[in-house]
Amino acid sequence: MKGFSKFYIVIAFLTCNLHYAQQSTQEDELSLDSGSIESQFEYLYKKSGNYNAEGKRYEVVRIINLDKLKKNVLDSVNAANKKEIELKNTISAHEATISALNIKLKETTESLASVTDEKDSMSLLGAQVSKGTYNFILWTVIIGLLLLFLLFVFRFRRSNILTLEAKANLAELETEYEDHRRKALEREQRISRQLQDEINKYKKSK
Repeated sequence: MKGFSKFYIVIAFLTCNLHYAQQSTQEDELSLDSGSIESQFEYLYKKSGNYNAEGKRYEVVRIINLDKLKKNVLDSVNAANKKEIELKNTISAHEATISALNIKLKETTESLASVTDEKDSMSLLGAQVSKGTYNFILWTVIIGLLLLFLLFVFRFRRSNILTLEAKANLAELETEYEDHRRKALEREQRISRQLQDEINKYKKSK
C-alpha cells in the first residue's frame, strides 16, 4: 500500500508539471512584439494582475505594456489608412483609363459609321478606282477598325473588372478597419477605465 501511495504521488506530480508546462508554452506564444492585435490584448490580460474588491474584479496593467499595445494599434490603423489610399489611387487610375477608352471607342464607332456610309462610292481620295480595289481597301479598313474596336472593348472590360475588384477590396478593407478600430477603442477604453479606477482607489487609500 505504501508503494502504491508513492506511485500515485509521482503520477500527480508529473501531471501538474505537464499542465504547468502547457500553460507556460501557451503564454510564451503570446507577445506584444508579434501576432494580431487580438492576441496582444490576450497577452495583456494574461500579464495583468487582478484582485477582487467590493464584489468586483479589477485588472492591473503595466503602463509600459499599455503604451506598447497602444503603439501597435496605432501602427495597424496607419497601415490600414495607407492601404486605403493605395486602393483609392488604383481606382482613380482605372477610372481615367476607362474614360480614355470610352473616348477612343466613340471615335472608332464614328469612323466605322463614316466608312460604312461611303462604301458605295467609287471615288477614293479624289481618284477613280476599280470596284475590286475599292472593296479590298474598304474591307481592309473595316476589319482593321473592327479589330481595334474589339481591342478597345477588351481593355475596357478588363479595366472595368479591375475597378470593380478594387472597389470591392476597398469596401471590405473599410469594413474590417471600422470593426477593428471599434474593438480596439472599446478595449482601450475599458483598460483605461480600469486603470483610472485603480489610480483613484490608490489615492483614496493614502
